[in-house]
Amino acid sequence: MTTTATGRPTVVVLGAGFAGLSAVRELQGVDADVLLVDKNAYNQFQPLLFQVATGGLNPGDVTYSLRSFTGGRRRVRFKQATVTGVDAAAKVLRTESGDDIAYDYLIVSSGITANYFGIPGAEDHTLTMYTRAGAIEVRDRLLTAFERAAERGGEAPCVVVVGGGATGTEMAGAIAELRSTYVAKNYPELDPTAVRVVLVEMLDVVLGPFEDPLRQYAAKALRDRGVELRLGAAVAEVREDTVVLKGGEELPSVLTVWASGVSAPRSLKDWGFPQGRGGRLQTDADLRVQGSDHVFAVGDVGVVDGAALPQLAQPAIQTGKHAAANVKRLVQGQATAPFAYSDKGTMAIVGRLAAVADIKWPFAGKFTGAIGWLMWMGLHIALLHSWRNRIATLVNLTTHYVTASGGRNVIAGEPKDVPQHGREDSDGAEASRDPQLERQGGHA
Repeated sequence: MTTTATGRPTVVVLGAGFAGLSAVRELQGVDADVLLVDKNAYNQFQPLLFQVATGGLNPGDVTYSLRSFTGGRRRVRFKQATVTGVDAAAKVLRTESGDDIAYDYLIVSSGITANYFGIPGAEDHTLTMYTRAGAIEVRDRLLTAFERAAERGGEAPCVVVVGGGATGTEMAGAIAELRSTYVAKNYPELDPTAVRVVLVEMLDVVLGPFEDPLRQYAAKALRDRGVELRLGAAVAEVREDTVVLKGGEELPSVLTVWASGVSAPRSLKDWGFPQGRGGRLQTDADLRVQGSDHVFAVGDVGVVDGAALPQLAQPAIQTGKHAAANVKRLVQGQATAPFAYSDKGTMAIVGRLAAVADIKWPFAGKFTGAIGWLMWMGLHIALLHSWRNRIATLVNLTTHYVTASGGRNVIAGEPKDVPQHGREDSDGAEASRDPQLERQGGHA
């Protein structure tokens, strides 16, 4: 069974998100060599990427070196590589560089990417926030849109967020607060009340998985911040400078953020594993991919025994830990155990002193407003992977939310042209957009 000169089996963990890091932690002490593989040299804390996209946090606040993570762990190594496929029969991962990676046990925690549902133009003309690069590009385009509007005589831009789940709600609220603080203070050429933030959601409510009182609170909090809600509205087409809704309404947009749905990376279809809803890998109750005794799928990329778990940190952490525990059992010649999810609750933030929290463990309760906001702040800071990240995030979020002065030091990267609805550049050519830096979340 062994693949190394040590005489120990090799366990490869593919992907360094919540699930992957949880698996590596649980594998401490197992009589095996553990290899963590990711295309990036860092972990990115996805729940706070919207703060990077709106200047509340720096990219370094939400990233953590994977070399630092593995460096102090016995028999654990890290390899930066882009995996292109798997040969399950030979127990080998294929990589972009051609350097194959052999394994005895494989834990796939490669995350998810956006689902565009076949909507024309959605993939080409929207940005997502599943990666650090994606969040930085959203920030750069947003700030560049404000600069271009100021240069062109104060014509206020419109930003459209598609999707009313937690990601879309948090993003729309953060942009609205950026407009009301940073733009209001630093752009005298612009009327901040004329800067539009529109949230489009196909359901009649935002935050669909939450109970109705929490949904209603979130919708009111968004409206109080000036977010225009288009509920019960479906997107028919996305153009470079316009979002077209079914029914014909056209929303001008200098930036369209896609937060409407997720699916497994497209490359998984070539791996030969059974796939379920959204292209995610079908697993048995013990998290082993169906038909594969030595391959586990955890986090967002797995569908457990036919049912997809919520795409949150806790399910990822729990499945990663459980898969690793089952690998331990197999190494020791024991039978695997079925996975049982413990729902600890969900949270979403709308803005300063406004959040919703449905807590189920260690106590039960539903909270809104400042209490929910403090719970959200505390949990997300606690989940960060290092004290450096926690302290930097605490300082920056406290400065951002508590002072609410608009004086934060928001800096965009290289200037990028942004779509100008109904306008042309001085040379008569329509303003164009650069290609997205990176669309796909996770590893694969």
